[in-house]
Amino acid sequence: MIRYTTSTVALTVALLSSTATFAQSDPAIPAAPGMNSDAAIANDIVVLGTRRTDRTLTNSASPVDVISAQELAAQPSANMIDALKNIVPSFYVGQNAISDASTFVRSPSLRGLSGDQVLVMLNGKRYNRSALVQVYGGSDTGLGRGAQGPDISAIPALAVSNIQVLREGATAQYGSDAIAGVLNYGLREDQGIELVGRAGQYYAGDGESYQIAGNAGLKGDWGFINVTGEYTDDGQTSRGHQRPSAANFANNFPDLASQLPNYPDPVQIWGSSPQHGFKSVVNAALNVTSDSKIYFFGNFAKNKGDQSFNYRPSVSSTAVDSNGVVRNQGANGAFNNTFYLTPCPAGNATCPTDGFVVDGNTFRFAELYPAGFTPRFVGKTEEIYGVVGYKGTAGNFTYDLSGTWARNTLSLSMYNSANFSYGPDTQTSFNFGDLIQKELNFNADFTYAMDLGLAAPLTISAGAEYRKETYEQTAGDAQSYGAGPYAIAQQLYTQTAPGVYSFSGTSAAQGVGASGYAGTSPETAGKFGQKAYAAYIGLETDITDALTVGAAGRYEHYNTFGDAWVGKFNALYKLADIFSIRGSIGTGFHAPSPGQSNVSIVTTSFNNGVAFQSGTYPTNNPVAQYYGATDLSPEKSTNYGLGFIFEPAPAMTLTVDAYQINLRDRIGLTQPFGVTAADLAAQPALLPVGIGGQVQYFTNGFRTRTRGIDAVATWRITLAEAQLNFSLAYNYNKTKVTGYDTQVVSTAQLIDAENLAPKHRAVFNASWTLDNLSFTVRENYYSSWTSAQDYGQTNGVPNQVFGSKFTTDLELSYTFADHFTLAVGAQNFTDEKPDRLAPTSSVAIYPLTGGTSDGQVYPRNGGPFGFNGGFYYTRLRVKY
Repeated sequence: MIRYTTSTVALTVALLSSTATFAQSDPAIPAAPGMNSDAAIANDIVVLGTRRTDRTLTNSASPVDVISAQELAAQPSANMIDALKNIVPSFYVGQNAISDASTFVRSPSLRGLSGDQVLVMLNGKRYNRSALVQVYGGSDTGLGRGAQGPDISAIPALAVSNIQVLREGATAQYGSDAIAGVLNYGLREDQGIELVGRAGQYYAGDGESYQIAGNAGLKGDWGFINVTGEYTDDGQTSRGHQRPSAANFANNFPDLASQLPNYPDPVQIWGSSPQHGFKSVVNAALNVTSDSKIYFFGNFAKNKGDQSFNYRPSVSSTAVDSNGVVRNQGANGAFNNTFYLTPCPAGNATCPTDGFVVDGNTFRFAELYPAGFTPRFVGKTEEIYGVVGYKGTAGNFTYDLSGTWARNTLSLSMYNSANFSYGPDTQTSFNFGDLIQKELNFNADFTYAMDLGLAAPLTISAGAEYRKETYEQTAGDAQSYGAGPYAIAQQLYTQTAPGVYSFSGTSAAQGVGASGYAGTSPETAGKFGQKAYAAYIGLETDITDALTVGAAGRYEHYNTFGDAWVGKFNALYKLADIFSIRGSIGTGFHAPSPGQSNVSIVTTSFNNGVAFQSGTYPTNNPVAQYYGATDLSPEKSTNYGLGFIFEPAPAMTLTVDAYQINLRDRIGLTQPFGVTAADLAAQPALLPVGIGGQVQYFTNGFRTRTRGIDAVATWRITLAEAQLNFSLAYNYNKTKVTGYDTQVVSTAQLIDAENLAPKHRAVFNASWTLDNLSFTVRENYYSSWTSAQDYGQTNGVPNQVFGSKFTTDLELSYTFADHFTLAVGAQNFTDEKPDRLAPTSSVAIYPLTGGTSDGQVYPRNGGPFGFNGGFYYTRLRVKY
């Protein structure tokens, strides 16, 4: 069920929500400036989670919240992910400072569940997945690791009339992925012109951010068309310190210090990556008859990000940590190697043809990068999404026929890097190939209202769906993945007399692929598809004036794993005009995507400053099967919900909803398996990973139980002609791992699953409006959290617990000349940051620089609100 409103009350109801829902009817038009839409809440129609057309917020059997266009417009970030993180308490996403491709497509979490366990929709139609499967390890993707969810950052905020949030499982109604709920983005249909310009930066003086957006709409008896475009440009931030190895280099080689990467800034940037992009949406409908119309809406977006990777030192040094221990700051292994370039003379019996002469004809990587190098990882995303449909009514009968085609692409490349196995012939820039996700959906949805003499007609709904997904990896440059001539150790010979040579040893074998990330090879490139057919039926009615009930069932068949059956039942009972109780029970599932089953990636990771290769292999690959991989099966859930609605006064509302989600056969990535010489001999395909590297694959490895409470209180009052709106939203969410395979899930992974996101989150929102002047303050509370995969644990206890924090957001706006609104504001006004990293058994801090060996000062994933600190901005809005 979905409620259309632009009220602050609805907004703050959404502050607590953790999932969302799906709308079949047309989105509402945002309220005009100064309009008190809160007063009309009781009349707002809810259609998410139901096929009925007479549901409102106060008689909905499902908990449904709405984030208004005004609330989205007040956010300083143009990124939809960060906007939701600021508004919805149970919505969590890391900052992901250095997280491979997961920096370009961040995977959010709702209620502690991953991004592909929440269904995302535009105007009630399924939104496609991103091309990125979240394979990056560590706590950066601790709650979304292994997920392949949608990239909602491609949606421009100005195109959205509201976001509807259904806070209960809805797989029986809408299909795979709707385990924790549904997010539906209602698109604008209004007429007029709106322009927005925003500029801001962080208190630290970096991260300059600019946004230009526009919306235009026409409306008439013929239908409507509404178009939105947005351009954003966000600068780099840096919140780390210099690495000890780089500080030593600058002291020891002052003439070369200027050649350090990013000089004079840290060689390795811990902060938000610079990015810029364009987003657009079109939403249109053409009336065919008075009761039917053809509709179309689409989304096109492109974005480019440029990420700092880990620094590769060219020389070794030492530094003393905070415990007085002298620690080696080792050079990258390739810099320690001398490449001998003179081949053995032809036909010389003492110097074989595959050998090399030890002489002055040599190459060292210090010639290419005297001060070391920091690769820059580039990600370009492109989103194309379109829906065409025909819908209408005939008496008590409604129909909606539609088709959806979507394509999401992630193109990856790198510069300032090297493939060490090619020695002096290495490239310094590499294209890694494209990741492509395509989806094709056809839907048919019907309802019929039958009068059986009950308190309300029986609404019968039924429908069918066909869905096809295709995941594709294209090959990169040959050197991006290839093994050059120095991938094997050089056989070295020294001339002892004219024409006479003796064996003098071997050089070190060099790692293959680009340093930092390996491109897709032709052997692992390819297309992988999955098809599904579905049918559903639902029944809803009011048995009495006080009792509302609903039930739904769904069947889906997949050509990859077979059948799935799910069902749902919910009810609402009105004990009094001011008090109602509601509850639900249902089952759900998440089908493994073709990407999860077939992704193949090799990347460079670091452990205490030591680099190694980490490979993710498909479940059907001999390498993964060598370590025990089997085919993936669906995740399965059972959802329970119980809550109440209390309206003690017309301007006061309290909703409380408790929930439990039991999730079985959860899909995730295994803990890493170390590669030995025996493994490499048994599986030569492990060469790109190499001895000392690590291997992981997807598996159904564990089960969880998530329990929580959503509570929202709102109060609206007029005081001395000023409108005051107050809300307090609170979410408690606790996930417990109730079973797991000890061979595939590590203790650190379990700790993060249960403790990475704060268990308690509260948002207090107050707004004051008098005529054309408005002031808003929002106070955010985040309880403590951990990051065990990054900062270790001892006997199952995290080595560092990051403390609870309060942050404050402020905005003052004034509307003049009727059409112009100028706003100034600050997000995180008090400039709060997560706790600094403390010295532990797994983390060393260096007095020389004040950070870790790689320059970290704050937790790398940024925690629940990031480590960039305070941000101030100004915004001008023009609306006609």
